Amino acid sequence: MLSDIEIAQNAKMRPIGEIASSLGITPEEYDPYGRYKAKLTQPLFDRLSQEKDGKLILVTAINPTPAGEGKTTTSVGLADAMARIGKKTVLALREPSLGPVFGIKGGAAGGGYAQVVPMEDINLHFTGDMHAITAANNLLCALIDNHIHQGNALRIDERRIMTDRCLDMNDRALRNVVIGLGGKVNGFPREERFRITVASEVMAVLCLSEDISDLKRRLGNILVAYDLDGAPVYARDLDAEGAMTALLKDAIAPNLVQTLENNPVLIHGGPFANIAHGCNSVRATRLALKLGDYCVTEAGFGADLGAEKFCDIKCRLAGLKPSCAVIVATVRALKYNGGIPKEELKKEDLLALRRGAVNLRTHVENMRKFGIPVVVSLNRFDTDTSEEIDFIRMFCGEMGCPVALTEVFAKGGEGGTELARLVVEAAEGESDFKPIYDEKLPLKEKIETIAREIYRADGVIYTAAAEKALAEAEKLGFTDTPVCVAKTQYSLSDDPSRLGKPENFEITVRDVKVCSGAGFAVVYTGDIMTMPGLPKKPAANSIDCDENGNISGLF
Repeated sequence: MLSDIEIAQNAKMRPIGEIASSLGITPEEYDPYGRYKAKLTQPLFDRLSQEKDGKLILVTAINPTPAGEGKTTTSVGLADAMARIGKKTVLALREPSLGPVFGIKGGAAGGGYAQVVPMEDINLHFTGDMHAITAANNLLCALIDNHIHQGNALRIDERRIMTDRCLDMNDRALRNVVIGLGGKVNGFPREERFRITVASEVMAVLCLSEDISDLKRRLGNILVAYDLDGAPVYARDLDAEGAMTALLKDAIAPNLVQTLENNPVLIHGGPFANIAHGCNSVRATRLALKLGDYCVTEAGFGADLGAEKFCDIKCRLAGLKPSCAVIVATVRALKYNGGIPKEELKKEDLLALRRGAVNLRTHVENMRKFGIPVVVSLNRFDTDTSEEIDFIRMFCGEMGCPVALTEVFAKGGEGGTELARLVVEAAEGESDFKPIYDEKLPLKEKIETIAREIYRADGVIYTAAAEKALAEAEKLGFTDTPVCVAKTQYSLSDDPSRLGKPENFEITVRDVKVCSGAGFAVVYTGDIMTMPGLPKKPAANSIDCDENGNISGLF
């Protein structure tokens, strides 16, 4: 059996100009990055601005196991399957972060015969977007420290600097550091924190910006610090937004690539869903809706994270309306949610499956609260038994929810045609989409609505630090905005050990960060961290490159 990277390396890719041409994109509307990648430029947006939008299909999932359950694979396979049944479909995905690629998860371009290619490029440096975002963020941080070093005309309080440096790599040693040591020439010593690039506000700003002008405005609005009187200091006060925009002028353009079956894919932006808003860029999604009759996109991790943020943040800010939500489930993930250890998931266990199925029911109910028709995709693994599959079909039938057995990993688009037909049928029906809360509500009420309606918590506990941060947000007038909850992906609660559908619990909010450039408030719960660490055996240990530049071990 071929590995993911071997399948990708054997792919017969079409030149990117042919993929662009299949969508009616002219050579003047894209910039090639080699033979198989391209950046889509502003003239294309301008030409298509008055075109009718296609239908938006959101792919999300139940709470995952630590191994991941194939949501991106299902998204890719669904797009290929839609093309097989004659539907003009454009896939819009997030860019992989180097952190998970070299950490526990590996690559994020799909798997098996449902992949996006060139897989090695996409999973590694791609077109340089991540590096540009990292550079822009760290330029802002350097300007802050330099301003203080050069006399601090803005009277920035060094104890209240709100912007962290970032790096697109899992590196726990950088979570809390001290900078500026070594004497006066090296600046002022102070505590600093690093977060992973995909959790930076600059990443969120890029993903939510409509164009370069909007990008520059949002960058200028980033709250970077408070002065000694407690007044806010923004990036624009440091004259930082112009240079940051210059670094991001190419990164704001969506990237065009293809699936193994030579269907078009836009990949752009990559915020994590457990510590950020978890969706690809607004620009890529809007463009995909103009270029196809259907846009298939995904939101990270379980529906309690990525899908909630997709609906309450991205759709609200961009005026998007999903026509259908696909919830990816697997037998093994449901058994894991039913209390079975990871090493025993290959064994048939209908009792554990029944216990864990409440997690699927909760996510289906939650998506219906947004007024979106739901289809379940049961992503099949070779260890699934017919009895287990039959149970899931019966369980979904009792919920009145269509379910398709999906085998895109092994069969590509051919293994997803049942799902594609169900999605088309659901998308043609009525969607009464609406966010779960009114953005005019106070921040606490929005937090508590998500905790109650999506996580099914009994209430919310606020630490003293969180109470202080909320009061400061209100003082700034930063209240009529969505909230972005940072929470573990493994549970509906903020405790990763509480699987299935936890009961009798409260969510603990330990801090709140105003992201005035992105236009939302980040709410930190439980022990969630914004800089992940590497596992005991990182994926990096299995990745290699030979003397001819051929990469192996990337999965």
